[in-house]
Amino acid sequence: MTGQETDEPLVAPDARALLAVLRDAGPLTRAQLAERTELARTTLTARLETLLDAGLVVPAGGAASRGGRPPGLLAFRADARLVVGVDLGATHAVVGLADLAGVVVASRAERLAVTDGPDAVLGRVSMLARELVEASGRPWTDVVGVGVGLPGPVEHSTGRPVRPPIMPGWDGFDVPALLRERLGVALVLVDNDVNLLALGEHTSAWSTTDDLLFVKVSTGIGAGIVAGGRLQRGAQGSAGDLGHVRVPFTRDTPPHGDADADLEALASGPAVARVLRDQGVPAHDADDVVELALRGHPAAVQALRQAGRDLGEVLATVVNLLNPGVIVVGGRSRARESTCSPGCGRRSTDARPRSRRATSRSCPPRRARRAACSAPP
Repeated sequence: MTGQETDEPLVAPDARALLAVLRDAGPLTRAQLAERTELARTTLTARLETLLDAGLVVPAGGAASRGGRPPGLLAFRADARLVVGVDLGATHAVVGLADLAGVVVASRAERLAVTDGPDAVLGRVSMLARELVEASGRPWTDVVGVGVGLPGPVEHSTGRPVRPPIMPGWDGFDVPALLRERLGVALVLVDNDVNLLALGEHTSAWSTTDDLLFVKVSTGIGAGIVAGGRLQRGAQGSAGDLGHVRVPFTRDTPPHGDADADLEALASGPAVARVLRDQGVPAHDADDVVELALRGHPAAVQALRQAGRDLGEVLATVVNLLNPGVIVVGGRSRARESTCSPGCGRRSTDARPRSRRATSRSCPPRRARRAACSAPP
């Protein structure tokens, strides 16, 4: 099965705003739609017919009547089509199917090394996507788009990775073109994974917050920045490269790592595992570190606490610079639960600047402790 690629949009441009109203506001009558959109009756009718013919809008019974025949309701049909979402990490791939409302209906996760290169990795991802759709009983033609998150900088306009440090062989590779060829889907969008995490968190949990920082702690460390209600990618798609920020040691900082070490070298999953191995503790990755910490292993607990301190020191500077209303800390597996202290709240709307010196000895610093230790969406 190869699928049929088409360049025709699922929704005509002039009907998109109308569909968005139905999606966000729920079932509405034609009169209510006319009031909300300020469209002329004939224009509204024509655009509704387009959406009804596409199966994206369906009748949804009648509204309450004040006498006479009740007006009919129209509703957005979220299950009319499917989208494929792909999360690629340094050592894993997650492929999911979601409806048009973003509800995940099926997913598969595999251990997969991004260092295997784009042809091998994307080939496997394409196979997983097809297997999921086939298992769902839906035809492949119901898939209208693919979204991909990569663990490195991405040129958003082209979807090509830009000198990704942990992705050898991926620099400049045309990811959208290969997936369009393998999957037969015209719409393929590619971005940095933490940018997508920030967008998802902002949309699903903090839609009324204009300024948000999502911090991903995993094999690497990065941040997605939402400022003024919009994702900030930077001039070359590298905004939020938090892992390469130098950790500001103070005279109270316990000796660990190199004096000029960056955050990723001190607080990422592999970095913490390496600290434990140097002490003779068998820890190969972040999952091993977390398991040790959950069993109360003193060295693992101490290493994770220090990683939390280092993360908090860098976030203190970020808070003073960007002044986000919310910081969300997430990442693969349970590493982020142990990096934050047991007193971490799941979310915070208090990310106000404070003196870094005043909290440099806390574990983690108050600014990091107030970060949200929640799983990514």
